[in-house]
Amino acid sequence: MKRVFRLLALSLAIALALPACRGEAPVDSAASAKPEETGGSAKGDFGPPQGQPVEAILTAPPLVPPATGRTAPAKVIVSLDVVEKDMEISEGVTYTFWTFGGTVPGSFIRIRQGDTVEFHLRNMPDSKMPHNIDLHGVTGPGGGAASSFTAPGHVSRFSFKALNAGLYVYHCATAPVGMHVANGMYGLILVEPPEGLPKVDKEYYVMQGDFYTTGKYREKGHQPFNMEKAIDENPTYVLFNGMEGSLTGDKALKTNVGETVRLYVGNGGPNLVSSFHVIGEIFDKVWYEGGTRFQENVQTTLIPAGGAAMMEFHMEVPGSYVLVDHSLFRAFNKGALGILKADGAENKAIYSGKEVDAVYIGDRAQPNMQAVSAAASSAKAGALSVEEQIQAGKALFTGTCSTCHQADGTGMAGVFPPLAASDYIKADPKAVPRVILHGLVGPVKVNGKDYNSNMPPMSQLTDDEVANISTYVLNSWGNPGGRVTKADAAAARAAKPANASEGH
Repeated sequence: MKRVFRLLALSLAIALALPACRGEAPVDSAASAKPEETGGSAKGDFGPPQGQPVEAILTAPPLVPPATGRTAPAKVIVSLDVVEKDMEISEGVTYTFWTFGGTVPGSFIRIRQGDTVEFHLRNMPDSKMPHNIDLHGVTGPGGGAASSFTAPGHVSRFSFKALNAGLYVYHCATAPVGMHVANGMYGLILVEPPEGLPKVDKEYYVMQGDFYTTGKYREKGHQPFNMEKAIDENPTYVLFNGMEGSLTGDKALKTNVGETVRLYVGNGGPNLVSSFHVIGEIFDKVWYEGGTRFQENVQTTLIPAGGAAMMEFHMEVPGSYVLVDHSLFRAFNKGALGILKADGAENKAIYSGKEVDAVYIGDRAQPNMQAVSAAASSAKAGALSVEEQIQAGKALFTGTCSTCHQADGTGMAGVFPPLAASDYIKADPKAVPRVILHGLVGPVKVNGKDYNSNMPPMSQLTDDEVANISTYVLNSWGNPGGRVTKADAAAARAAKPANASEGH
Protein backbone atom coordinates (compact mmCIF):
# COMPACT_ATOMS: atom_id res chain seq x y z
CA MET A 1 0.00 0.00 0.00
CA LYS A 2 2.87 2.41 0.86
CA ARG A 3 4.32 1.71 -2.59
CA VAL A 4 1.00 2.72 -4.16
CA PHE A 5 0.97 6.02 -2.25
CA ARG A 6 4.58 6.73 -3.24
CA LEU A 7 3.71 6.13 -6.92
CA LEU A 8 0.70 8.46 -6.68
CA ALA A 9 2.81 11.17 -5.06
CA LEU A 10 5.47 10.80 -7.75
CA SER A 11 2.87 11.04 -10.51
CA LEU A 12 1.44 14.21 -8.98
CA ALA A 13 4.90 15.78 -8.73
CA ILE A 14 5.62 14.99 -12.37
CA ALA A 15 2.26 16.43 -13.45
CA LEU A 16 2.99 19.68 -11.62
CA ALA A 17 6.52 19.89 -13.01
CA LEU A 18 5.63 19.26 -16.68
CA PRO A 19 4.21 22.74 -17.41
CA ALA A 20 7.43 24.32 -16.15
CA CYS A 21 9.50 21.98 -18.35
CA ARG A 22 7.48 23.14 -21.37
CA GLY A 23 7.96 26.79 -20.45
CA GLU A 24 4.41 27.09 -19.10
CA ALA A 25 3.43 28.54 -15.76
CA PRO A 26 2.05 26.01 -13.32
CA VAL A 27 -1.69 26.13 -12.83
CA ASP A 28 -2.66 28.37 -9.94
CA SER A 29 -5.93 27.06 -8.57
CA ALA A 30 -6.74 30.45 -7.02
CA ALA A 31 -6.09 32.33 -10.29
CA SER A 32 -8.19 29.88 -12.30
CA ALA A 33 -11.11 30.19 -9.90
CA LYS A 34 -14.34 31.85 -10.88
CA PRO A 35 -13.94 35.69 -11.13
CA GLU A 36 -15.13 37.64 -8.15
CA GLU A 37 -18.80 38.52 -8.48
CA THR A 38 -20.17 42.02 -8.04
CA GLY A 39 -23.13 40.79 -6.05
CA GLY A 40 -25.61 42.36 -8.44
CA SER A 41 -28.54 44.40 -7.16
CA ALA A 42 -28.35 42.79 -3.70
CA LYS A 43 -25.06 44.63 -3.10
CA GLY A 44 -25.81 47.76 -5.13
CA ASP A 45 -27.43 49.80 -2.35
CA PHE A 46 -24.79 52.04 -0.78
CA GLY A 47 -27.17 53.82 1.56
CA PRO A 48 -29.17 57.03 1.38
CA PRO A 49 -28.14 59.94 -0.83
CA GLN A 50 -25.50 62.27 0.59
CA GLY A 51 -25.16 66.01 0.07
CA GLN A 52 -27.34 68.30 -2.00
CA PRO A 53 -29.37 67.00 -4.97
CA VAL A 54 -27.50 67.01 -8.29
CA GLU A 55 -28.97 68.04 -11.65
CA ALA A 56 -27.87 65.47 -14.24
CA ILE A 57 -25.93 66.79 -17.20
CA LEU A 58 -27.59 65.42 -20.34
CA THR A 59 -25.86 65.48 -23.72
CA ALA A 60 -27.01 65.08 -27.31
CA PRO A 61 -25.30 62.41 -29.44
CA PRO A 62 -22.46 61.87 -30.13
CA LEU A 63 -21.37 63.70 -26.97
CA VAL A 64 -21.06 62.07 -23.54
CA PRO A 65 -21.45 63.82 -20.16
CA PRO A 66 -18.37 64.03 -17.94
CA ALA A 67 -17.76 61.38 -15.31
CA THR A 68 -19.72 61.93 -12.11
CA GLY A 69 -16.52 62.14 -10.08
CA ARG A 70 -18.42 61.28 -6.91
CA THR A 71 -17.41 58.80 -4.21
CA ALA A 72 -20.81 58.62 -2.49
CA PRO A 73 -24.38 58.13 -3.70
CA ALA A 74 -26.41 61.24 -4.45
CA LYS A 75 -29.93 62.24 -5.31
CA VAL A 76 -29.80 62.95 -9.05
CA ILE A 77 -32.58 64.85 -10.82
CA VAL A 78 -33.06 63.88 -14.48
CA SER A 79 -35.41 66.04 -16.57
CA LEU A 80 -36.13 64.69 -20.04
CA ASP A 81 -38.52 66.14 -22.61
CA VAL A 82 -40.47 64.15 -25.20
CA VAL A 83 -40.42 66.07 -28.49
CA GLU A 84 -42.16 65.04 -31.72
CA LYS A 85 -40.45 66.78 -34.64
CA ASP A 86 -39.71 66.56 -38.35
CA MET A 87 -36.00 66.07 -39.13
CA GLU A 88 -33.91 64.80 -42.00
CA ILE A 89 -33.37 61.05 -42.08
CA SER A 90 -31.23 61.38 -45.24
CA GLU A 91 -30.32 64.27 -47.54
CA GLY A 92 -33.57 65.69 -48.86
CA VAL A 93 -35.67 63.15 -46.94
CA THR A 94 -37.66 64.14 -43.84
CA TYR A 95 -39.38 61.97 -41.26
CA THR A 96 -41.49 62.65 -38.18
CA PHE A 97 -39.36 61.43 -35.29
CA TRP A 98 -40.58 60.92 -31.74
CA THR A 99 -37.66 61.75 -29.50
CA PHE A 100 -36.32 61.95 -25.96
CA GLY A 101 -34.67 65.37 -25.74
CA GLY A 102 -35.16 66.34 -29.38
CA THR A 103 -32.51 64.00 -30.81
CA VAL A 104 -32.22 60.42 -32.05
CA PRO A 105 -30.96 58.69 -30.00
CA GLY A 106 -32.18 60.53 -26.92
CA SER A 107 -30.02 62.40 -24.44
CA PHE A 108 -27.18 60.44 -22.82
CA ILE A 109 -27.75 60.02 -19.06
CA ARG A 110 -24.78 59.36 -16.73
CA ILE A 111 -25.17 58.45 -13.06
CA ARG A 112 -23.35 56.39 -10.40
CA GLN A 113 -24.29 53.03 -8.91
CA GLY A 114 -26.20 53.61 -5.68
CA ASP A 115 -27.63 56.98 -6.79
CA THR A 116 -31.30 57.71 -6.20
CA VAL A 117 -32.73 59.18 -9.40
CA GLU A 118 -35.73 61.49 -9.41
CA PHE A 119 -36.94 61.26 -13.00
CA HIS A 120 -39.09 63.97 -14.61
CA LEU A 121 -40.61 63.06 -17.99
CA ARG A 122 -42.29 65.96 -19.77
CA ASN A 123 -44.36 65.46 -22.91
CA MET A 124 -44.48 68.67 -24.96
CA PRO A 125 -47.91 70.30 -25.43
CA ASP A 126 -47.73 70.03 -29.24
CA SER A 127 -47.14 66.24 -29.15
CA LYS A 128 -49.87 64.17 -30.72
CA MET A 129 -49.24 60.98 -28.74
CA PRO A 130 -48.85 59.96 -25.08
CA HIS A 131 -45.45 58.48 -24.22
CA ASN A 132 -43.59 56.87 -21.33
CA ILE A 133 -40.09 55.53 -20.61
CA ASP A 134 -38.70 52.08 -19.82
CA LEU A 135 -35.13 52.30 -18.54
CA HIS A 136 -33.32 48.96 -18.63
CA GLY A 137 -31.19 50.22 -15.72
CA VAL A 138 -34.22 50.37 -13.41
CA THR A 139 -35.14 47.60 -10.97
CA GLY A 140 -38.94 47.65 -10.86
CA PRO A 141 -41.96 46.66 -12.99
CA GLY A 142 -41.79 48.05 -16.51
CA GLY A 143 -38.48 49.79 -15.84
CA GLY A 144 -40.46 52.91 -14.98
CA ALA A 145 -42.98 52.58 -17.84
CA ALA A 146 -46.01 52.08 -15.58
CA SER A 147 -45.05 55.16 -13.54
CA SER A 148 -44.32 57.50 -16.43
CA PHE A 149 -47.28 57.34 -18.85
CA THR A 150 -47.53 60.99 -19.87
CA ALA A 151 -50.14 62.70 -22.02
CA PRO A 152 -49.23 65.71 -24.21
CA GLY A 153 -48.74 68.81 -22.09
CA HIS A 154 -48.21 66.81 -18.89
CA VAL A 155 -45.23 65.79 -16.73
CA SER A 156 -44.71 62.55 -14.78
CA ARG A 157 -42.31 61.92 -11.91
CA PHE A 158 -40.97 58.76 -10.31
CA SER A 159 -37.83 57.70 -8.45
CA PHE A 160 -35.54 54.69 -8.53
CA LYS A 161 -32.25 53.59 -7.04
CA ALA A 162 -29.58 52.51 -9.55
CA LEU A 163 -28.52 49.16 -8.09
CA ASN A 164 -26.59 47.65 -11.03
CA ALA A 165 -23.59 49.16 -12.78
CA GLY A 166 -23.56 48.94 -16.57
CA LEU A 167 -24.59 50.56 -19.85
CA TYR A 168 -28.33 50.32 -20.43
CA VAL A 169 -30.86 51.16 -23.13
CA TYR A 170 -33.96 53.19 -22.40
CA HIS A 171 -36.95 53.44 -24.74
CA CYS A 172 -40.63 54.30 -24.94
CA ALA A 173 -42.97 51.46 -23.99
CA THR A 174 -46.33 52.94 -24.97
CA ALA A 175 -48.41 50.74 -27.28
CA PRO A 176 -47.74 50.02 -30.06
CA VAL A 177 -44.27 49.75 -28.53
CA GLY A 178 -42.50 48.79 -31.76
CA MET A 179 -43.82 51.87 -33.54
CA HIS A 180 -42.66 54.24 -30.78
CA VAL A 181 -39.18 52.69 -30.82
CA ALA A 182 -39.04 52.65 -34.63
CA ASN A 183 -39.74 56.39 -34.62
CA GLY A 184 -36.56 57.02 -32.62
CA MET A 185 -37.60 56.78 -28.97
CA TYR A 186 -34.49 55.25 -27.38
CA GLY A 187 -31.20 56.22 -25.77
CA LEU A 188 -28.54 55.13 -23.27
CA ILE A 189 -28.09 55.48 -19.52
CA LEU A 190 -24.67 54.74 -18.04
CA VAL A 191 -24.53 53.61 -14.42
CA GLU A 192 -20.89 53.99 -13.39
CA PRO A 193 -19.42 51.45 -10.95
CA PRO A 194 -18.55 52.90 -7.52
CA GLU A 195 -14.91 53.35 -8.50
CA GLY A 196 -15.82 54.97 -11.82
CA LEU A 197 -14.51 53.96 -15.24
CA PRO A 198 -10.85 54.16 -16.33
CA LYS A 199 -9.93 57.57 -17.73
CA VAL A 200 -9.71 57.82 -21.53
CA ASP A 201 -8.99 60.67 -23.94
CA LYS A 202 -12.21 60.64 -25.99
CA GLU A 203 -15.71 59.27 -25.34
CA TYR A 204 -18.48 59.11 -27.95
CA TYR A 205 -22.13 58.04 -28.02
CA VAL A 206 -23.34 56.01 -31.00
CA MET A 207 -26.66 54.19 -31.30
CA GLN A 208 -28.01 52.09 -34.16
CA GLY A 209 -31.66 51.91 -35.17
CA ASP A 210 -33.73 50.52 -38.03
CA PHE A 211 -36.33 52.74 -39.73
CA TYR A 212 -39.32 51.90 -41.90
CA THR A 213 -40.54 54.46 -44.45
CA THR A 214 -43.24 54.22 -47.10
CA GLY A 215 -40.84 55.41 -49.80
CA LYS A 216 -37.71 53.51 -50.66
CA TYR A 217 -34.15 54.30 -49.61
CA ARG A 218 -33.27 57.96 -50.32
CA GLU A 219 -36.62 58.70 -51.97
CA LYS A 220 -36.91 62.44 -51.52
CA GLY A 221 -39.57 64.39 -49.65
CA HIS A 222 -41.41 63.63 -46.42
CA GLN A 223 -41.71 59.91 -45.70
CA PRO A 224 -44.31 58.43 -43.34
CA PHE A 225 -43.79 55.39 -41.12
CA ASN A 226 -44.74 52.06 -42.73
CA MET A 227 -46.15 49.54 -40.23
CA GLU A 228 -46.21 46.64 -42.70
CA LYS A 229 -42.46 46.98 -43.40
CA ALA A 230 -41.80 47.15 -39.66
CA ILE A 231 -43.77 43.98 -38.96
CA ASP A 232 -41.96 42.23 -41.83
CA GLU A 233 -38.63 43.48 -40.38
CA ASN A 234 -37.69 45.00 -43.76
CA PRO A 235 -36.13 48.38 -42.92
CA THR A 236 -35.64 51.15 -45.45
CA TYR A 237 -32.78 52.60 -43.40
CA VAL A 238 -30.39 51.23 -40.79
CA LEU A 239 -28.68 54.22 -39.22
CA PHE A 240 -26.28 55.46 -36.59
CA ASN A 241 -27.67 58.37 -34.56
CA GLY A 242 -30.89 58.72 -36.49
CA MET A 243 -29.70 60.11 -39.82
CA GLU A 244 -27.71 58.91 -42.76
CA GLY A 245 -24.40 60.77 -42.66
CA SER A 246 -24.77 61.76 -38.99
CA LEU A 247 -21.16 60.67 -38.33
CA THR A 248 -19.53 61.41 -41.69
CA GLY A 249 -17.99 64.34 -43.52
CA ASP A 250 -17.85 67.41 -41.30
CA LYS A 251 -19.78 65.49 -38.60
CA ALA A 252 -17.20 62.69 -38.32
CA LEU A 253 -15.97 61.77 -34.85
CA LYS A 254 -12.49 63.12 -34.12
CA THR A 255 -9.45 61.88 -32.23
CA ASN A 256 -5.65 61.95 -32.40
CA VAL A 257 -2.88 59.40 -32.68
CA GLY A 258 -1.80 58.26 -29.22
CA GLU A 259 -5.25 58.73 -27.69
CA THR A 260 -7.55 56.07 -26.26
CA VAL A 261 -11.14 56.19 -27.46
CA ARG A 262 -14.14 54.74 -25.66
CA LEU A 263 -17.38 54.21 -27.57
CA TYR A 264 -20.72 53.74 -25.88
CA VAL A 265 -22.71 51.89 -28.51
CA GLY A 266 -26.37 50.97 -28.21
CA ASN A 267 -28.90 49.30 -30.46
CA GLY A 268 -32.42 50.66 -30.26
CA GLY A 269 -33.74 48.19 -32.81
CA PRO A 270 -36.65 47.68 -32.80
CA ASN A 271 -35.84 44.57 -34.85
CA LEU A 272 -32.27 44.08 -36.03
CA VAL A 273 -29.17 42.85 -34.23
CA SER A 274 -26.02 44.93 -34.85
CA SER A 275 -22.66 43.42 -35.84
CA PHE A 276 -20.65 46.46 -34.80
CA HIS A 277 -17.17 46.86 -36.31
CA VAL A 278 -14.63 49.66 -36.83
CA ILE A 279 -12.74 49.06 -40.07
CA GLY A 280 -8.99 49.26 -39.44
CA GLU A 281 -9.20 49.03 -35.64
CA ILE A 282 -9.27 46.15 -33.15
CA PHE A 283 -11.10 46.72 -29.89
CA ASP A 284 -8.58 46.41 -27.07
CA LYS A 285 -11.49 45.86 -24.69
CA VAL A 286 -15.21 45.23 -25.14
CA TRP A 287 -17.61 45.32 -22.20
CA TYR A 288 -20.01 42.99 -23.99
CA GLU A 289 -23.74 43.43 -23.49
CA GLY A 290 -23.01 46.54 -21.43
CA GLY A 291 -22.00 44.52 -18.35
CA THR A 292 -19.07 44.64 -15.95
CA ARG A 293 -16.80 42.08 -17.65
CA PHE A 294 -14.68 42.81 -20.70
CA GLN A 295 -13.22 40.72 -23.50
CA GLU A 296 -9.94 41.72 -25.16
CA ASN A 297 -8.75 41.92 -28.77
CA VAL A 298 -12.16 41.81 -30.44
CA GLN A 299 -12.82 42.49 -34.14
CA THR A 300 -16.65 42.64 -34.28
CA THR A 301 -19.13 42.53 -31.43
CA LEU A 302 -22.81 41.61 -31.47
CA ILE A 303 -25.21 44.11 -29.92
CA PRO A 304 -28.78 42.83 -29.62
CA ALA A 305 -31.84 45.01 -30.15
CA GLY A 306 -32.37 46.67 -26.80
CA GLY A 307 -28.73 46.07 -25.83
CA ALA A 308 -25.46 47.96 -25.58
CA ALA A 309 -21.69 47.55 -25.39
CA MET A 310 -18.67 49.64 -24.46
CA MET A 311 -15.40 49.36 -26.34
CA GLU A 312 -11.97 50.95 -26.03
CA PHE A 313 -9.08 51.14 -28.48
CA HIS A 314 -5.79 53.02 -28.74
CA MET A 315 -5.09 55.06 -31.90
CA GLU A 316 -1.76 54.03 -33.40
CA VAL A 317 -1.82 55.63 -36.87
CA PRO A 318 -3.77 58.47 -38.51
CA GLY A 319 -6.58 58.02 -40.99
CA SER A 320 -10.32 57.59 -41.40
CA TYR A 321 -11.73 54.61 -39.52
CA VAL A 322 -15.15 53.50 -40.71
CA LEU A 323 -17.85 52.46 -38.23
CA VAL A 324 -20.23 49.90 -39.73
CA ASP A 325 -22.82 47.30 -39.02
CA HIS A 326 -20.91 44.41 -40.60
CA SER A 327 -24.12 43.08 -42.10
CA LEU A 328 -22.69 45.05 -44.98
CA PHE A 329 -25.70 45.85 -47.14
CA ARG A 330 -27.00 47.72 -44.11
CA ALA A 331 -23.81 49.80 -44.09
CA PHE A 332 -23.40 50.58 -47.78
CA ASN A 333 -27.03 50.44 -48.95
CA LYS A 334 -29.12 51.42 -45.92
CA GLY A 335 -26.87 53.96 -44.18
CA ALA A 336 -25.28 52.23 -41.13
CA LEU A 337 -21.92 53.91 -41.59
CA GLY A 338 -19.85 56.51 -39.72
CA ILE A 339 -16.28 57.79 -39.61
CA LEU A 340 -13.77 58.32 -36.82
CA LYS A 341 -11.04 60.67 -38.10
CA ALA A 342 -7.65 60.33 -36.37
CA ASP A 343 -5.07 63.08 -36.90
CA GLY A 344 -1.38 62.88 -36.13
CA ALA A 345 1.99 61.68 -37.33
CA GLU A 346 2.26 58.57 -39.47
CA ASN A 347 4.01 55.46 -38.22
CA LYS A 348 5.21 53.51 -41.26
CA ALA A 349 6.44 50.67 -39.05
CA ILE A 350 2.83 49.91 -38.12
CA TYR A 351 1.04 50.86 -41.34
CA SER A 352 2.46 51.92 -44.69
CA GLY A 353 -0.37 54.23 -45.71
CA LYS A 354 -2.33 54.86 -48.94
CA GLU A 355 -5.91 55.57 -47.97
CA VAL A 356 -8.70 54.76 -50.40
CA ASP A 357 -11.68 56.01 -48.43
CA ALA A 358 -13.25 57.83 -51.37
CA VAL A 359 -13.67 54.52 -53.19
CA TYR A 360 -14.35 52.35 -50.16
CA ILE A 361 -17.12 54.34 -48.51
CA GLY A 362 -18.37 56.32 -51.48
CA ASP A 363 -20.18 59.60 -50.98
CA ARG A 364 -19.71 59.37 -47.20
CA ALA A 365 -15.98 60.12 -47.57
CA GLN A 366 -16.76 63.72 -48.47
CA PRO A 367 -18.53 66.47 -46.54
CA ASN A 368 -22.25 66.00 -46.12
CA MET A 369 -24.08 66.30 -49.40
CA GLN A 370 -25.65 69.74 -49.16
CA ALA A 371 -25.94 69.79 -52.95
CA VAL A 372 -28.31 66.82 -52.87
CA SER A 373 -30.50 68.50 -50.25
CA ALA A 374 -30.53 71.76 -52.21
CA ALA A 375 -31.54 69.96 -55.40
CA ALA A 376 -34.32 68.10 -53.58
CA SER A 377 -35.67 71.37 -52.11
CA SER A 378 -35.60 73.10 -55.49
CA ALA A 379 -37.29 70.14 -57.15
CA LYS A 380 -40.05 70.23 -54.54
CA ALA A 381 -40.52 73.96 -55.21
CA GLY A 382 -40.55 73.40 -58.97
CA ALA A 383 -37.41 75.49 -59.52
CA LEU A 384 -34.66 72.91 -60.04
CA SER A 385 -31.89 74.25 -62.28
CA VAL A 386 -29.49 72.29 -64.45
CA GLU A 387 -26.60 73.56 -62.31
CA GLU A 388 -28.26 72.21 -59.15
CA GLN A 389 -28.72 68.86 -60.88
CA ILE A 390 -25.06 68.83 -61.89
CA GLN A 391 -23.86 69.56 -58.34
CA ALA A 392 -26.15 66.93 -56.81
CA GLY A 393 -25.21 64.44 -59.53
CA LYS A 394 -21.51 64.97 -58.87
CA ALA A 395 -21.93 64.08 -55.18
CA LEU A 396 -24.00 61.00 -56.04
CA PHE A 397 -21.62 59.91 -58.82
CA THR A 398 -18.77 59.76 -56.30
CA GLY A 399 -20.52 57.10 -54.25
CA THR A 400 -22.22 55.19 -57.06
CA CYS A 401 -20.09 55.22 -60.21
CA SER A 402 -16.56 56.49 -59.57
CA THR A 403 -15.12 53.17 -58.36
CA CYS A 404 -15.40 51.69 -61.86
CA HIS A 405 -15.56 54.73 -64.15
CA GLN A 406 -13.10 56.84 -62.09
CA ALA A 407 -13.69 60.34 -60.72
CA ASP A 408 -12.61 61.91 -64.02
CA GLY A 409 -14.75 59.60 -66.16
CA THR A 410 -11.80 57.91 -67.88
CA GLY A 411 -12.85 54.36 -66.92
CA MET A 412 -10.41 51.45 -66.78
CA ALA A 413 -8.74 50.34 -69.99
CA GLY A 414 -10.15 47.10 -71.35
CA VAL A 415 -12.61 46.73 -68.47
CA PHE A 416 -14.87 49.75 -67.91
CA PRO A 417 -15.52 52.10 -70.86
CA PRO A 418 -14.83 55.81 -70.49
CA LEU A 419 -17.66 58.24 -69.84
CA ALA A 420 -15.42 61.19 -70.72
CA ALA A 421 -15.80 62.50 -74.30
CA SER A 422 -17.76 59.35 -75.08
CA ASP A 423 -19.00 58.85 -78.65
CA TYR A 424 -21.41 56.22 -77.23
CA ILE A 425 -23.08 58.88 -75.07
CA LYS A 426 -22.95 61.51 -77.85
CA ALA A 427 -24.77 59.17 -80.22
CA ASP A 428 -27.54 58.44 -77.69
CA PRO A 429 -27.72 60.70 -74.60
CA LYS A 430 -30.82 58.81 -73.40
CA ALA A 431 -28.58 55.77 -72.97
CA VAL A 432 -27.17 57.26 -69.75
CA PRO A 433 -30.26 56.84 -67.51
CA ARG A 434 -31.14 53.58 -69.27
CA VAL A 435 -27.76 51.99 -68.56
CA ILE A 436 -27.72 53.27 -64.97
CA LEU A 437 -31.09 51.70 -64.25
CA HIS A 438 -30.84 48.46 -66.23
CA GLY A 439 -27.11 47.87 -66.50
CA LEU A 440 -25.47 46.65 -69.68
CA VAL A 441 -24.18 43.27 -70.77
CA GLY A 442 -22.52 42.26 -74.04
CA PRO A 443 -20.06 43.86 -76.46
CA VAL A 444 -20.00 47.63 -77.00
CA LYS A 445 -17.57 49.93 -78.83
CA VAL A 446 -16.64 53.23 -77.16
CA ASN A 447 -14.21 55.70 -78.74
CA GLY A 448 -13.02 53.01 -81.14
CA LYS A 449 -12.27 50.39 -78.48
CA ASP A 450 -14.17 47.19 -77.72
CA TYR A 451 -15.57 46.39 -74.26
CA ASN A 452 -17.45 43.31 -73.14
CA SER A 453 -18.03 43.54 -69.39
CA ASN A 454 -21.10 43.39 -67.20
CA MET A 455 -22.37 46.58 -65.59
CA PRO A 456 -24.94 45.68 -62.90
CA PRO A 457 -28.21 47.65 -62.72
CA MET A 458 -28.41 50.47 -60.19
CA SER A 459 -32.18 50.20 -59.83
CA GLN A 460 -31.97 51.01 -56.12
CA LEU A 461 -31.47 54.67 -57.10
CA THR A 462 -34.53 56.90 -57.12
CA ASP A 463 -35.66 58.61 -60.34
CA ASP A 464 -34.37 62.01 -59.22
CA GLU A 465 -30.97 60.52 -58.30
CA VAL A 466 -30.72 58.89 -61.75
CA ALA A 467 -31.73 62.19 -63.37
CA ASN A 468 -29.08 64.12 -61.44
CA ILE A 469 -26.27 61.63 -62.09
CA SER A 470 -27.18 61.50 -65.81
CA THR A 471 -27.25 65.30 -66.06
CA TYR A 472 -23.86 65.49 -64.37
CA VAL A 473 -22.36 62.95 -66.81
CA LEU A 474 -23.86 64.71 -69.85
CA ASN A 475 -22.36 68.04 -68.75
CA SER A 476 -18.89 66.80 -67.78
CA TRP A 477 -15.59 65.77 -69.44
CA GLY A 478 -16.38 67.01 -72.94
CA ASN A 479 -19.78 65.32 -73.28
CA PRO A 480 -22.54 67.02 -75.32
CA GLY A 481 -24.52 68.57 -72.44
CA GLY A 482 -28.25 68.46 -71.95
CA ARG A 483 -30.59 67.48 -69.18
CA VAL A 484 -32.32 64.36 -67.89
CA THR A 485 -35.47 64.96 -65.86
CA LYS A 486 -37.12 62.83 -63.22
CA ALA A 487 -39.80 61.98 -65.81
CA ASP A 488 -37.10 60.88 -68.28
CA ALA A 489 -35.63 58.59 -65.61
CA ALA A 490 -39.07 57.13 -64.86
CA ALA A 491 -39.60 56.42 -68.56
CA ALA A 492 -36.19 54.74 -68.79
CA ARG A 493 -37.02 52.60 -65.76
CA ALA A 494 -40.24 51.39 -67.40
CA ALA A 495 -38.55 50.35 -70.67
CA LYS A 496 -36.15 47.46 -70.07
CA PRO A 497 -33.81 46.92 -73.07
CA ALA A 498 -32.78 43.56 -74.49
CA ASN A 499 -29.16 43.95 -73.39
CA ALA A 500 -30.03 44.74 -69.76
CA SER A 501 -27.89 43.12 -67.09
CA GLU A 502 -29.26 40.87 -64.39
CA GLY A 503 -26.25 41.73 -62.21
CA HIS A 504 -22.87 40.08 -61.74
